[in-house]
Amino acid sequence: MSTGNLDSFIVSGRRQPQPLATSQEIRDRGSLFVATIYAAASPAQAAACIAHLKNVVHAQKPASHVMNAWRCMVLKVGCSGLGGPDDFEVREGSADDGERWGGEKILTAMRKQGVIDAVVLVSRWYGGTMLGPARFSHIDTCALEVCREFKRREEVTDSLATLRTLDDILAQLRAELALSMQTAPTAASKTPDYSGWIDWDLPKARRLIRAREGAINSVKELISKQQQKLGMQE
Repeated sequence: MSTGNLDSFIVSGRRQPQPLATSQEIRDRGSLFVATIYAAASPAQAAACIAHLKNVVHAQKPASHVMNAWRCMVLKVGCSGLGGPDDFEVREGSADDGERWGGEKILTAMRKQGVIDAVVLVSRWYGGTMLGPARFSHIDTCALEVCREFKRREEVTDSLATLRTLDDILAQLRAELALSMQTAPTAASKTPDYSGWIDWDLPKARRLIRAREGAINSVKELISKQQQKLGMQE
């Protein structure tokens, strides 16, 4: 069994990393550039993703260079995490894989977009013609594309969690208001299925979050007025 096949065999027994986004291909004078981003919560996970892309994804057609950079939020040495945010720090690194300064270009793109807990890889298949400074523009373009998609996905996840939390708070407040007014609480409405559209309509999600926050404030005011009214009657 060849080394490449052995690597594939070993990796296949584990849960393989799944890319969160892949960039559009950039072709220039025979060279091909493409970026891939994976979630990575630690340097070890980042290293596993790099090995997976090189040894499994590109096993049949190895790239000439697989430049990469990673950024992870990790515990500081000697800290437990119980001390709050100060117990953590951003650790980062990069590798050129033969394409000088390529890794630093990717790392700069990640910093610009505020990407953390991820590893970005830009693969280049050399076409035989040296590109000069143009190659850095291609690396930057590919890396920024997947970084922006990563941040968009983060906002989708955060917005979904926020909407569900706000819905729960609003339902509890409405029940509290009904109790204070000694009226029957309204029947619980069906839980909205935000996941069906939120991935492609973030502006709508932002509007809904603002609307839910406004509704919560309104119900809180009604509860406060009702409590004042009851206090005056006592």
